[in-house]
Amino acid sequence: MARTRFRSDRGLTLRMGGVGFGLGALYVAFGVFLYQGLGLGAIGLVIVLAMAWGQWYFSDTLALKSMGAKVVTPEQAPELHAMIDRLCALADMPKPRVAVAVTDMPNAFATGRSPKHSSVCVTTGIMQRLDAEELEGVLAHELAHVANRDVTVMTVASSLGLLAGFITRWGMYATSMFGGRNNKNGGIAFLLVFVVSMVVYAISFVLTRSLSRYRELSADRSGAYLTGRPSKLASALVKISGDMASIPNRDLREGQAISAFFFAPAINRQSIGALFSTHPPLEQRIDQLAKVSAELSEQG
Repeated sequence: MARTRFRSDRGLTLRMGGVGFGLGALYVAFGVFLYQGLGLGAIGLVIVLAMAWGQWYFSDTLALKSMGAKVVTPEQAPELHAMIDRLCALADMPKPRVAVAVTDMPNAFATGRSPKHSSVCVTTGIMQRLDAEELEGVLAHELAHVANRDVTVMTVASSLGLLAGFITRWGMYATSMFGGRNNKNGGIAFLLVFVVSMVVYAISFVLTRSLSRYRELSADRSGAYLTGRPSKLASALVKISGDMASIPNRDLREGQAISAFFFAPAINRQSIGALFSTHPPLEQRIDQLAKVSAELSEQG
């Protein structure tokens, strides 16, 4: 956990450590496979390392581009910047880049490789639907992801799945390039690449989902404690979840690539099981915020 005024969460720290260890082992195993099992030598390792580094280093830029978001200045969005300035001062953390995505989908997300190199993005849809205190609650939730560094772990976790998919597509050409047209083992090599890549993707998928649901609950708690208004965050959740059903599927699909980073899932909940969900159920999040509200009332 980063040293900010956000409440620490030992459960999140332990989960992040476990997922990080699992991802590290998976990266090593995947690299060994490319180096020895596929016979690509250093080329395979260079590809894996270069793509992993690029995904991590440019994570916030890639996420913003995927949503068509633009970084805005204090002059362009004074109220939004004022909210984030206040929350960053309360949390004693560096201010991230502030971006806005022009879409009716009501959502927000945070991304980046560290608290000093991060971005927080909100959509025009969420700014139109929420009042100032509700939006502040959502922003506190997103800043908690940055301060806790779970967004960094999620970025690395998702990048491994992307790498596996790339290697699967690239493997067919690689076996042909290095094996020659008359290489009878080319088909077997590609099948091996495909199977191993799918296994890597599946494991990284499970690791990502296991962390994703918990980190949302942790950010809800941290954001609510920071603002002292858990009811406003609960109200924002209810509004966004209710309005999400009215958003055209075409618009929702545009954001599914980074759905795990969103404040609320940009996907039809009925079409996916709890095992594959990137977010905990709305009822669980509301119940938790009610407990935070009761605790704050007792303290007050």
